[in-house]
Amino acid sequence: MRFVAPKTAEAQAATTVFRTRDLLVRQRTQMINALRGHLAEYGLVVRKGAENAPTLAALAPAPETFRRGRDFAAWIGLTPLQKSSGGKERLGKVSKMGERTLRRLLIIGASSATKAAARKGATSETWLGRMLARKPRMLVAVALANKIARIAWALMARGGTYRASVAAA
Repeated sequence: MRFVAPKTAEAQAATTVFRTRDLLVRQRTQMINALRGHLAEYGLVVRKGAENAPTLAALAPAPETFRRGRDFAAWIGLTPLQKSSGGKERLGKVSKMGERTLRRLLIIGASSATKAAARKGATSETWLGRMLARKPRMLVAVALANKIARIAWALMARGGTYRASVAAA
């Protein structure tokens, strides 16, 4: 079992702010969905702008807590359940044992990216295009969220800025 260092008072306060914001966003979404049902003929479009970076900074422990990005993604809950025996690997659904707010935000962002890539017809030269060609879109969204979490850990642990690969750009 891996243990995480206790959060500081400032980190706990920031977590409380984001949990409260999460509750307000969920209540607002419920209200908007109710209104959307009644106003659909007017073409009401509501977009949610998630702030992933501040949420990640507030809710995640220090990057030194994890040895690699894979451990960080597992802490968030973006790894499949393993039901393996007899040398045969059986991977199941996402474990959902981790930081649910970060997991939800990363999956929402990844779902948006996969939806846009599927709509525009992503080329088979990119990782996302190859995955979309052979796997269901939601599975690809979770895999992309896992990849984003690993990249975020690397940036937090090693510093620097993100540079997209030439094929992705």
